[in-house]
Amino acid sequence: MTPVDLLLLSAGGFAAGAVNSIAGGGTFFSFPALLAVGLPPVVANASNSVALWPASLSGAWAYRKELASYRRYLLPMGIASFIGGAAGGLLLLAAGDAHFAVLIPWLLGFATLLFAFSPQLAAGLRRLRPTSMPTVANAGQAQATAGAGSPAGWLVQFVVSIYGGFFGAGMGILMMASLAIGGHEDVQHINALKNLLSAVVYSVTVLTFIIAGAVSWPHTLVMLLAATLGGYAGARVARRIQGPWLRRAVIAAGALLTVYFFTK
Repeated sequence: MTPVDLLLLSAGGFAAGAVNSIAGGGTFFSFPALLAVGLPPVVANASNSVALWPASLSGAWAYRKELASYRRYLLPMGIASFIGGAAGGLLLLAAGDAHFAVLIPWLLGFATLLFAFSPQLAAGLRRLRPTSMPTVANAGQAQATAGAGSPAGWLVQFVVSIYGGFFGAGMGILMMASLAIGGHEDVQHINALKNLLSAVVYSVTVLTFIIAGAVSWPHTLVMLLAATLGGYAGARVARRIQGPWLRRAVIAAGALLTVYFFTK
């Protein structure tokens, strides 16, 4: 590994950890860096998941105050994330990411539009809910009153987690979009949930890739350290950003990812 390789991996890892904590889409920085130093695509994808795993944990820890009200809600969502992440990781090892690459820009573009118009869609969904059903939409109230969520929410999280386990680029944006459509309006709370559920997906895929021997450890360890530092720094910055600006950052990140993958 050359000094240039070390610089590329460190810069890509720090940027990925920070961006994932703020808006999602950090793989835009880390995955190309791993390819640039010579790793084959499947190994780069597996190594990328391992490298970003601690960053997702540190980002979730930085949001621990916002997550305190979600204990009952997180258990079923965490189970859906765990099972979906395991399924996605096994699919990657079985088929590789080449066949799925064609769909990536379309999925990212759809998720970006979904998130951009999620307030209007969430308002429409709330009008269809029974009045006795507990709501999670009030941004200023503790979310503990939301209970454990709904089977539809668990199913969507399961599908998003399969995508995240298979190829993580844009998983954060997809997850934030699904949470917003589910009725969460506070972008800070959406970001907190996204960080924790992403950490669950990364945890199970990391275990899958390590058991399969698909990880390049020298490259991964360099990026892992940089991404962990970036994840915590990014989450600290994100908590100081006003909700509308954070929403704009998510939409901008989604648009950039979509254009990038269409051109590739």
